[in-house]
Amino acid sequence: MNPRRWWLRRTLRFRITVVATGVALLCLLAFTLLAPRLIGAVQVRAVDAELERVGAERVLDTAGNPLDGGPRLDLTPGEVRELKAGQRVLRLDGGSAHRWVGRVVFTADGTPRLHVVGDTLVGYQHANRLGTRWLLLAAVLVACLVGIATWLSVRSSLRPVERLRLAAGALPRGERLPVPEARDELQALAVALNGLLSRRDEATERLRRFTGDAAHELRSPVTSVRAQAEVAVAHPDPDFSIEVLESVVEESERLSALVDALLLLARADTGELPRAEPVDLALQAQAAVDRLGDTDLLVQVAAPMSACMVSATKSEVELVVDNLLRNAARHARSFIRVSVLPAAREVRLVVDDDGRGVPEEHREKVFDRFYRVESDRGRATGGFGLGLALVAHLVRGRRGSVRVTESPEGGARFEVRWPSYR
Repeated sequence: MNPRRWWLRRTLRFRITVVATGVALLCLLAFTLLAPRLIGAVQVRAVDAELERVGAERVLDTAGNPLDGGPRLDLTPGEVRELKAGQRVLRLDGGSAHRWVGRVVFTADGTPRLHVVGDTLVGYQHANRLGTRWLLLAAVLVACLVGIATWLSVRSSLRPVERLRLAAGALPRGERLPVPEARDELQALAVALNGLLSRRDEATERLRRFTGDAAHELRSPVTSVRAQAEVAVAHPDPDFSIEVLESVVEESERLSALVDALLLLARADTGELPRAEPVDLALQAQAAVDRLGDTDLLVQVAAPMSACMVSATKSEVELVVDNLLRNAARHARSFIRVSVLPAAREVRLVVDDDGRGVPEEHREKVFDRFYRVESDRGRATGGFGLGLALVAHLVRGRRGSVRVTESPEGGARFEVRWPSYR
């Protein structure tokens, strides 16, 4: 089996425990390997302090021969040279060790003498081996304790995660995960998951409404086309058939426009915006008025002579301006004004008409999909209720804003704010 795959299949508790235990054991083993040097250094330092305090000093010449009448010391020529150089000598001998400390002292006539003091460290190596064994045993025991403590700690820390998992598995629609009281990463995770669930529920509800509304809107033109086709088949009169076909063409165009709008919104919902580029809003506003074609309305464009660049794409700007103009043309009595107002960080597009306006209670909802303001006669004022929704989606996707207020002309004022292109 692949070791990496085996490792990844273990539980998080197991992996954390193994890593913590392994790291602790390696550190303790490294310390154990250094233990003989540390223990020996402690022993030698203690002996050095004792020798300097009460040690019996011997006097030798520079060749290592005794001058104080005592027996010859068991020192090699190399050790004598080290003592004359002020270095201390440690000689291992079986299980013990010998320590020598020396210094050169000059007599009154200038003759150098080597003063040496030494002692035997009984059981030096045995003590080191015994200390190493005990430290090795202690390292294993401490590593086991670290592993047990890590296991219990991780188990306790992950218990809220297990509760979150169980709660998420049995979570009904509209409910949220319990948020732990502790202000830690688990609380932040629960809050983030609850936010994700809220967005999921909102997206599901939007999709449900969108699907229902789309089916309802598509049913009407399809039913109309089918009914008129059945009438034409039942009454094969040429003149009547032409009249029916003209109605079918009109309904087909309406159906095609609805499908195109639904496709645009579906693509917009994916969140994949094309790269923004500089688009002259003043130029596009004038082009949209030209595309409006022949109309009995007076349409004015107020825009500066210089370019007013916004951060978007040309197709987005065309869709927004065309939809706003068509909406104004549908409701205006005689007059429409299109204004382009540049500022430091944004460019405003204002479309005014002299129609009946949008009642205040509908001003936030007119940008919802399939929402249409009802007239006094209880019928919708026209359109599919998708144009303004598409406007809001495209503008807000570029970090802009759109709103509707009352126009000085007495009708509605739609105001779009686009970020300037920098």
